[in-house]
Amino acid sequence: MELKDLRYFTEVVQYGSFTKAAVNTFISQPTLSKSVKKLESDLKVELFERSTRKLALTDAGEIVYKQATKILFTTNELNTLLDDLMNLPTGNIKIGIPPLIGTLFFPTIAQKFGMCHSEVSLELIELGAKRIEHLVDEGQVDIGIVVSPTDSRKFTIHPFIKEEFMLFTHPRHPLSSNKSVKLEQLENESFILFNQEFALHNLIIQHCQNTGFSPKIAYVSSQWDLITELVIAQLGITLLPKSIYSKMDKSQINMIPLESPPMWELVVITKKDRYQSFAVRALLNFLAEEFHEK
Repeated sequence: MELKDLRYFTEVVQYGSFTKAAVNTFISQPTLSKSVKKLESDLKVELFERSTRKLALTDAGEIVYKQATKILFTTNELNTLLDDLMNLPTGNIKIGIPPLIGTLFFPTIAQKFGMCHSEVSLELIELGAKRIEHLVDEGQVDIGIVVSPTDSRKFTIHPFIKEEFMLFTHPRHPLSSNKSVKLEQLENESFILFNQEFALHNLIIQHCQNTGFSPKIAYVSSQWDLITELVIAQLGITLLPKSIYSKMDKSQINMIPLESPPMWELVVITKKDRYQSFAVRALLNFLAEEFHEK
C-alpha cells in the first residue's frame, strides 16, 4: 500500500466521482482507476459500490477513507513541520472556497499573494460551504472561506467580507423598474437558488421565512452562471450578493436593492488546535490586510 494510492482514493471520494477528481487534480482518469484498484488489491477489499450509478463507498471503503485522511493529515503535517524548522515560507496551501466566492475573490488572492510569496502555491478546492467546513475539520483543507455563521467550537474564525444581498430579475420583470423592493413582495415569485450543499440556500430560505413566507423554489444549481442564465430566460428571480453583478451582462439582467436586505457575511476558517505553517499564517495575514480592513 502506497501513500499516493491513499491520496488518489481520498480525492475521488471528496469530489464524488473519478471524472471530477481527474479534472480537478490534473491526474488522468485511468491513473486514478488503476490506483484505486491497486489499493483494493493490496487491502483485499472493495472500496466502492459498483452496482450503483452514484459513486458510493462500501463499509470497508468508509473505514479506509477515515483512516486514510488521518494518515495523509499526519504525513502533510510532518512535511510542514520540517519546512518550518528550516524557516522556509514555502509549500502548498489548500484553500477551500465555494464557487461564487472563488469567482469573485480568488483571482485577486492568487495574483497579489503570489507576488509577495512566490514560493507558496495555492490549490483551490471549489465546493459548497458545508463540504468546505467538513474538509477543514478533517484536515484535508488548510483554509476555508465560508458563509457565516459557522461552528466556532471547531474552527478559528476570521472576518473577511460583508455585503448586501440584491434582487436579480429579467429587465421585463414587473419589479425590475423599482428603485427598491421589500422581501415580502417576492412571496409569489419563483426562486432560483444554489442547491442544498451551499450555505446560501438555507440562508435565503431562512430570511424569507422570517419575513412571513416560504419561497417557491423553481430551480436549484451549483453554478452561479447557470442561475443567472435561468433568470435571463425569465424562469424566476434570484437573490445574490451585490458584487456578483460585476460579472453579469447588464443588458440582460437587472439588479434591484432590497429594503432591509439580508447580509452576506463571509469568514475565513481554520481548524482549531491545528498547527499552522508560516505559509498559512502569511496567507491569513494577507487576507486580513487585503480584504477585512477595507
